[in-house]
Amino acid sequence: MIRFSLTCANGHSFESWFSSNNTFDELAASGHVLCPDCNSPDVAKSLMAPPVQASRKRGSAGPTQPMASTGADPELAEAIKALKAHVEENSDYVGDKFAEEARAMHDGDLPQRSIHGQAKAEDAKKLIEDGVPAMPLPFIPKQKTN
Repeated sequence: MIRFSLTCANGHSFESWFSSNNTFDELAASGHVLCPDCNSPDVAKSLMAPPVQASRKRGSAGPTQPMASTGADPELAEAIKALKAHVEENSDYVGDKFAEEARAMHDGDLPQRSIHGQAKAEDAKKLIEDGVPAMPLPFIPKQKTN
C-alpha cells in the first residue's frame, strides 16, 4: 500500500491509500478517484516528503525516538494498528470471496454485515463502478475463519 497526498482542480487537499502507483494512475484516469469535498474527478498527486528522522551528532547524549517499522509517524502507526484491531474484531473474513459477498449484500441477496478479504483489481474496480461500498485497507488483516 502507498499513501498519496492528492489535490483536486478546486484546490482541496486530501490523502488516500492505493495498492500501487499504477493503481492510482488507472483509477484516476478512469475518473474513480474523487475529491471528498467537491466530488471533482480532476485529482492529481501532490508532492510528499517522506518522514525523516534527524541524525544525532557523535557524542550527543540522550535516547532517540523509535520510528514505526514502516517509517511512518508513530501516531499514524498507532491509528492503523487500532483500525486493524477494530476490523478484525468487528467483521467477518471472507477471503477471496470478498467481491462476490459484497455484491450479494449490495443487491439484497445476503443480509448486511461487515466483511473483509481480498479482491482482484478488476473486481474491486467493478464494485466501485457499480456503487458497491468497498475500500482498500492500509494493512493486511489477520485471516480468520469462523
